[in-house]
Amino acid sequence: MSVAGGGRGSSPVGALAAIAAVVVVAAGAFAYTAGWLTPQRLTPEKLVGAVQPKTGGVPGHRRNHATGICITGEFTANGNGTELSKASLLKAGTYPVVGRLNLGGGDPHLADAMAQVRGFGIRITGPDGQEWRSAMIDAPFFAAQTPALFYQFLTAAGSKDPNAVKEYLGAHPETLRFIGWVKGHPRTESWTEDRFNSLNSFVFEDANGGKHTVRWSLIPANTPVALTADELKNSNPEFLQQDIVKRVGAGPQKWELVVTVANPGDPTADPTQAWPADRRTVDVGTLTAEKVEDEADGPCREINYDPTVLPVGITTSDDGFPAARSAAYRVSFDRRTAEEKAYPHTAGGQQ
Repeated sequence: MSVAGGGRGSSPVGALAAIAAVVVVAAGAFAYTAGWLTPQRLTPEKLVGAVQPKTGGVPGHRRNHATGICITGEFTANGNGTELSKASLLKAGTYPVVGRLNLGGGDPHLADAMAQVRGFGIRITGPDGQEWRSAMIDAPFFAAQTPALFYQFLTAAGSKDPNAVKEYLGAHPETLRFIGWVKGHPRTESWTEDRFNSLNSFVFEDANGGKHTVRWSLIPANTPVALTADELKNSNPEFLQQDIVKRVGAGPQKWELVVTVANPGDPTADPTQAWPADRRTVDVGTLTAEKVEDEADGPCREINYDPTVLPVGITTSDDGFPAARSAAYRVSFDRRTAEEKAYPHTAGGQQ
């Protein structure tokens, strides 16, 4: 993928393609599996196989969110987060970040306008070597309540039985709500105008041993500007890449990292349910993108944005998805690194 534009085209979307697109969106949003949670033994390999394109994925590329671009910058913690967590990366200070802005789906040549979900993976590193990794998307909620149900949705969508999807959706209206978001949410002109959400919940442990179940979001400093249907249709195939290069070249781009704290009784294990808007929020710092690099030889290329890589003071919760995602991400990572020779590099890059 070039930063400069061109190289990716779009195609008409018919009724069947629209259904397929929804599946790709859900699959591209997160790669989940939890073999230890079901008697059917849903393994990481099975789920990655269901998530990736029927052709098996593009050699050398991530099986999901295959299109991406690297950013480097910093996270400036303001210290407010120490009330909730003893994590060193929430103490007032500035810490380096390597991020990856990306698009849902397994096609690295997907036109930006065709992507239904946008993502942002980040790795924040402290001076003591501790890391905080997170893979977020712009959806406000997910398509399935559990990893097993997500796999059922993918299986139904790929079934030759014409009633399989209908039956699944009839039993799981939460997936219909996600499909409604996919079809109707506005698309902004820039990644720098998108809000990215963890969706999964985690536990912050404070210095006194108190525990707080949270989710977090990156909220853009830039005001979102929605593209019209015509603007999206006539956009350059790589307009998001071109935009981020231009904006960061003109000056740093910023998002606020805001933590939302659950109340007792909130659905902490179910990412299909957004928490009420009146829940307590804490702005814990600012993430700044200072440099953009093509992924081909950029610093984000070899990073596995495993959401279970967390600093002391942050742990997983009763939400089973982070552990499931970790297992699937490992499979995807192993496959693409084994296909190193197939991955394209920029001129002068690695061979």
